[in-house]
Amino acid sequence: MFLLLKLIKESLFFAFGAIMTNKVRTLLSLLGITIGIFSVISVLSVFDSLERSIRSSLDQLGSNIVFIQKWPWVMGGSDFPWWKYVNRPEATIKEMEELKRRSHACEEVAIMSDISRNLNFQNNTYENVIILTVSHDYNQVMPLDIQEGRYFTKVESASGKNVIIIGSKIAEELFSGFDPIGQTVKISGHKAVVIGILKTQGSGAFGGSNDEQVIVPINFARSFVNLRNIGTTIMAKAKSNVTIEELIDELTGIMRSLRKLKPGEDNDFALNEVSVLNQGLQVFFNGLAVIGWIIGGFSLLVGGFGIANIMFVSVRERTHIIGIQKAIGAKNYFILLQFLFEAVFLSLLGGIIGLLLIYIGILSFQSSMSFPLILSIENIIIGLVVSTIIGLVSGFVPAYVAARLDPVEAIRYGV
Repeated sequence: MFLLLKLIKESLFFAFGAIMTNKVRTLLSLLGITIGIFSVISVLSVFDSLERSIRSSLDQLGSNIVFIQKWPWVMGGSDFPWWKYVNRPEATIKEMEELKRRSHACEEVAIMSDISRNLNFQNNTYENVIILTVSHDYNQVMPLDIQEGRYFTKVESASGKNVIIIGSKIAEELFSGFDPIGQTVKISGHKAVVIGILKTQGSGAFGGSNDEQVIVPINFARSFVNLRNIGTTIMAKAKSNVTIEELIDELTGIMRSLRKLKPGEDNDFALNEVSVLNQGLQVFFNGLAVIGWIIGGFSLLVGGFGIANIMFVSVRERTHIIGIQKAIGAKNYFILLQFLFEAVFLSLLGGIIGLLLIYIGILSFQSSMSFPLILSIENIIIGLVVSTIIGLVSGFVPAYVAARLDPVEAIRYGV
């Protein structure tokens, strides 16, 4: 242990000496490692932060919910058979009601669709608002946090009462100076009374947010939109003791019965679940990570050559000292480890500078990003480990050359 500490101490001493004596040469040589670590870890950090934000948004959809729709979520590339799906029928309220009646695996079932309309209050207009038209049990299937007011009653949902729940941003911008609760707004010329305000959510990974959405009963939406002309989604939530696979099997059977499909005939509906998107995201982000390593790999390669160059110069400049060390009994492995530690230290220094630049960049650009940027402990460790490996690989040959020097020739070289 004492010998190891002595080695590290001497290596740090010589490394600092090399930096102070040849500042420009050392910094230029470390630039490759710094840029390489900056490139790789910054790409990984952005992708990890984006993936974390997207997965968080997907988790809000629920891992125990099946979405019955016209189109599948995984559509493939240019050979996607869109003609196979375009003529499929949309999910209907009647099918939702039958699923509620027949299903034993569903805890709750709801239907929804979304449209874009302008929302008007007195002389103020909020353009292109996303309006979710939902059945009564929507709040039992999807998470819905109401900050002020309340949700629809069963009577309001069933009768198509002209009531509306609005997002927090709409409440702030459309009703400046007014309490939104109880106020009357207009959608496509139809009046609706505000009964609730959703809790502020912030911008989502997909660019959407509850803050700029409104929710109305689907029976009220029938007064100003033809539901047959817009996409609808039935959402079925599994009971706590039912797996997603069991729920899908049951829903498939019920839907085929409702659609009167013959045995062997293809389904004319899609059963989508969050895990499908998660699998696709995993493949996508793995591919992006490979691209990031390729981009940064060239800089790391250049940085490795830079470290090797520094170490060869260091060996040449300290040949006389190496000869004296060996003459007084220093073993080959001592000289080898001394130079290896020095190479690793220099490489780690370049990596740490790269990580510091990433941290500064995250602090600088955090406010302009639509998702939170994070420099994770995992990525920091990856950066330090990669720097260490680069130092070991780049410094081994110079260290080996130094360890194999003949002490007599080495001492004579410095005279």
